[in-house]
Amino acid sequence: MAASLNKPNPKPLVFSSLSLPQPSNPPYLHRRRRRRRVLSLMALVAGSYERFIWGFSLKTLTASASSSGALALAPLFSYPAHAGPIRCVAVAPRAGLAASGGSDDTVRLYDLPTAADLGPLLDPSAAVSAVAFYSRGPVPRNLLAASDDGLLHLYDADGFALLASLRVFPRHEAADGLAVHPTGRVALAVGRSGGLAMLNLVRGRRSFACRLERPATAVAYTEDGAGGDRFVMAAEEKVTVHDSEDARIIHEINCGKRVLAFAPAKKGLLYTGGEERGIAAWDLSSGKVMSRIEDAHPTRVKGIVVFDNKNDGSELCNLIASASSDGIIRIWDARMIAKGKPTPLAEANTKARLTCLAGSSLK
Repeated sequence: MAASLNKPNPKPLVFSSLSLPQPSNPPYLHRRRRRRRVLSLMALVAGSYERFIWGFSLKTLTASASSSGALALAPLFSYPAHAGPIRCVAVAPRAGLAASGGSDDTVRLYDLPTAADLGPLLDPSAAVSAVAFYSRGPVPRNLLAASDDGLLHLYDADGFALLASLRVFPRHEAADGLAVHPTGRVALAVGRSGGLAMLNLVRGRRSFACRLERPATAVAYTEDGAGGDRFVMAAEEKVTVHDSEDARIIHEINCGKRVLAFAPAKKGLLYTGGEERGIAAWDLSSGKVMSRIEDAHPTRVKGIVVFDNKNDGSELCNLIASASSDGIIRIWDARMIAKGKPTPLAEANTKARLTCLAGSSLK
């Protein structure tokens, strides 16, 4: 990819600022049961072909606030949220806010601490194929939603007013993946027919577009082990690592079989899963596999979430969640993966055909 993806000049965001307060701790954070405390620390949201949205709270049962204990995936909610299959989900980090997009041309919002369905956004005029939040700290600033008619809808998270609808791809091309840069100034979208588009979120327009050799199904911004600004794309069985400044390919990772999900992690790692049914951790600096869970699921992996954004030094910073198409969600300890002793720490079975997974810590 020879074309340059230059970053826009720094200017104030066109999106309005928020006055949303940080969500208060849900009641179950302080609930006591005899001698054990139940701490709800993280949340997961999964979508399914059967139009149901599933919410889970990852809890730890402890004898005291400072000691560790067993983990459990406790159900938060289960709604027949959409009129058709759910195609994508996203969670705003630490905000307790989630969104889902479906084939019924709607985006729905959820409040995780109260397990409430907040209702739909009806602006998309076609099936919603990708959603993403941009957050600053614990406060969501914007929601991005891409639809099958090639449009990207930008919402202000304060009231979810529609700010703009941008033409990202031709009318026949849907976006399969969205990624917002940590600065909130630019975003990337990959299209089902092989398109790659860069969006200038400062000016509210598409700033660059090109065609890839093979259509990418997912894209994400991340950093390598040295702190270099990177983005990664998955296309069939390969993942390419690019320099965010000029889009040059730094590494091409061959995962063996088709990649259906990936999630960047700190220290320059990228976790991948898909048709191989396992989960692999790759070093973005070298392009080599660091560890692997063979047969993590009995069927293909459809979603991966890395819980490493708490920054409190606790064991909970090492957790990874994965979901498979047979409805099973599992929690793993990344340190056990590296030691070659992978055993799920917790598990839940939705008995549904899961299509996507998202999650975040609740504080």
